[in-house]
Amino acid sequence: MSEQNADSAAQTTNHDAVYPEGDEAAQAVRDIADVAAVEVITTAAVHLLSAAAVKVGLADDPDSQIDLDEARKLINALAGLITAGAPEVSDMHARSLRDGLRSVQLAFREASPIPDAIGKGPGEKYTGPVN
Repeated sequence: MSEQNADSAAQTTNHDAVYPEGDEAAQAVRDIADVAAVEVITTAAVHLLSAAAVKVGLADDPDSQIDLDEARKLINALAGLITAGAPEVSDMHARSLRDGLRSVQLAFREASPIPDAIGKGPGEKYTGPVN
């Protein structure tokens, strides 16, 4: 083996020893492959729901955490995901997600200084009017 090839091989081995992300990435892909689609959908919905709840003031310190612009985006995304994903998940999962969505939609309406018209609030283009 030439000196240049030996240096290149040593650098590659060194890189692999210092940055073993190849194994971690492969393990992450295997882990994701083991997760059912229903779990991925519900987990994403719960993350959106939790973030929206904080942004509409349903957390411990609402005065410092309310951000209705951000909440509107999160609620719209959540409503779209639930509407599209509901047929794919069981009725039990879909029902609880819809209940959570309705709760943050109503909390948004209460927190808003100028409430949206009925049917024009966040997510209502997907869910219909919430009141």
